[in-house]
Amino acid sequence: MIAANTQLGIFAPNLKMNQMEFDEWRKFIYVLSGIYFQDNKKYLLESRLQRRMKFIGITSFDEYFNFIRFKQEGKAEINYLLEAITINETYFFRNQAQLDVLVSKVLPDMIKKKREFGNKKLKIWSAASSSGEEAYSIAMVINEFIKPQNPDFTFEIVGTDIDRNVIKTAQNGIYREYSIRNMPKHFLRKYFEFNGGSYALRPEIKKYVSFKILNLYDERAMRMMLNYDIILCENVLIYFDVNSKIKVVSLLYNALNSGGYLFIGFAETLHGITRAFKIVNFPKTIGYLKE
Repeated sequence: MIAANTQLGIFAPNLKMNQMEFDEWRKFIYVLSGIYFQDNKKYLLESRLQRRMKFIGITSFDEYFNFIRFKQEGKAEINYLLEAITINETYFFRNQAQLDVLVSKVLPDMIKKKREFGNKKLKIWSAASSSGEEAYSIAMVINEFIKPQNPDFTFEIVGTDIDRNVIKTAQNGIYREYSIRNMPKHFLRKYFEFNGGSYALRPEIKKYVSFKILNLYDERAMRMMLNYDIILCENVLIYFDVNSKIKVVSLLYNALNSGGYLFIGFAETLHGITRAFKIVNFPKTIGYLKE
């Protein structure tokens, strides 16, 4: 492991990549994750890589690239690299329209159909769940509005993300003011315990959700994600190029049961990516149905 040298003054801030370095880095990241940095995002990649470089005391992009690619100890650094280049912007009840649709239409319809076949289990996947706010928001509305009418039903929610640190936060279920800023007061009082500036989720909500590390671009790992009724993959596709979008959406499609829904971000679309889904227009949101 390279020792941090941030106190020695050897790290030059605001380094700039030359074009060859940028091309090497974005190709390497693309192969790892499917994330593609356009030319106009060069500054973003530079700033994010420098956070790790400064921490471990590496002073050039070329040196960091060689460390990751060719040094034995650099293999572990790949996880930190992926964490550095991903964005984890989220909070509770971020997409109220989707939650409303789940409660008022999608979940009741699915439960009714499952009962006809004697199936009393429903699986939901929050892909790219970051620190867990989306998955737990779903758990809360299920516990509040769906479970009381369906006490015999089992609801399994899985949250996944490529970033190990945010997965740890999700598993702990402890949040700060920023995460709960849009939380309806009723839910905050009922499902959280306030302690010294932090908000801890109560066990009755945490029990619905499990979390694990997953790279959506990893075909082998994605093939293990099966039999989901609802998948939410919000604000992820915007970081992929067309080929990566096609690959990831195909894998998500395969993970869904027939009659299941995929929900993506408000600013995202599957136009030009796939025609496998049926588009369903709901109030203030769109769902993609696997028929």
